[in-house]
Amino acid sequence: MAKVYKFAMPALSLMGSGALKSAGEEIQSMGFRRALIVTDEVLVKIGLVATVQGVLADAGVESTVYSGTQPNPTVTNVREGLTLLKEADCDMVVSLGGGSPHDCAKGIALVAANGGEIADYEGVNRSAKPQLPLVAINTTAGTASEMTMFCIITDEVRHIKMAIVDKHTTPAIAVNDPDLMMAMPKSLTAATGMDALTHAIEAYVSTNATPITDACALQAIGLIRDHLAAAVRDGSDAHARDRMAYAEFLAGMAFNNAGLGYVHAMAHQLGGFYNLPHGVCNAILLPHIERFNATVAAERLRDVAKELGVPVEGLSPEQGAAKAIEAIVALAAEVGIPKGLADLGVKEEDFDTLAANAMKDACGATNPIQPTHSQVVELFRNAL
Repeated sequence: MAKVYKFAMPALSLMGSGALKSAGEEIQSMGFRRALIVTDEVLVKIGLVATVQGVLADAGVESTVYSGTQPNPTVTNVREGLTLLKEADCDMVVSLGGGSPHDCAKGIALVAANGGEIADYEGVNRSAKPQLPLVAINTTAGTASEMTMFCIITDEVRHIKMAIVDKHTTPAIAVNDPDLMMAMPKSLTAATGMDALTHAIEAYVSTNATPITDACALQAIGLIRDHLAAAVRDGSDAHARDRMAYAEFLAGMAFNNAGLGYVHAMAHQLGGFYNLPHGVCNAILLPHIERFNATVAAERLRDVAKELGVPVEGLSPEQGAAKAIEAIVALAAEVGIPKGLADLGVKEEDFDTLAANAMKDACGATNPIQPTHSQVVELFRNAL
């Protein structure tokens, strides 16, 4: 019997300049009373949280702010936010920021509805009930957490990132307003943009890829090729910001349904073990894992090369795959990504533990070829 594929995304997604105002109108129609805003201190300081509170107030919704989210949100962050949510008697959650606030908010909303601890839901579809309604307002162009069922939370005790892949963590509304992304610094623009590229490529070579996810992934790659460097050069470039918002969302549509691979499985371990920026880890690992994947997915990687602007006519699949990897490395260098993991303080002595944890990560399940423990160790070594 043929396999049945599912395609999941938020019931409503708002895109384009002015989307935040439209979100307020949608929230008003849903009849909520009080929201917990999950964000970080930076967005409080620059006044963006106050802006969102104003939008909520205009919609008749009171709000309480949890701004303790760390760059790699933790079990403790989820507990703290949940306590505040209960004390304030909130009936909805609003996440504001990039992947970290969105993931933290998902953890809070999921446990609020299902009970227990966030670690109880590590793995795939472990919850019984949908999370508390979540409106995810995005301020970066990369993680796509505002529209996916993926939630990544760091367990500080085990020093790992838990992958919670659960249909019940999909936000009710995703908001991508490029006006909110203008303030992103160059380094964050580059890291999140390369994260989006990783999402698109891993989804395209995934064993669960479909014509729908392929279309989303390839379109995302082309948009990133054309607009990421421009957004890094000039953060006020409204057109580049708008196109990158679409690119990261399309990449999210792709990987939310086709899955991810060993770039993410390995990057999660680096983030959990060393508290490193996720997008940078992905960008460094991506060419090394795709070189490994090229042994079985060369034709697909040749397609990637074409979308990255490489002439592939007359090239064999293997030659095209090699060109794709060269183009990935060149784009990463152009936007200022460090060359190797050693630049981030990663130590070879930790590879055995990192590899063992990576092989347990749910994100590796749809990689086109499953590596052995020793091969994962070697991939980490190659990325040094």
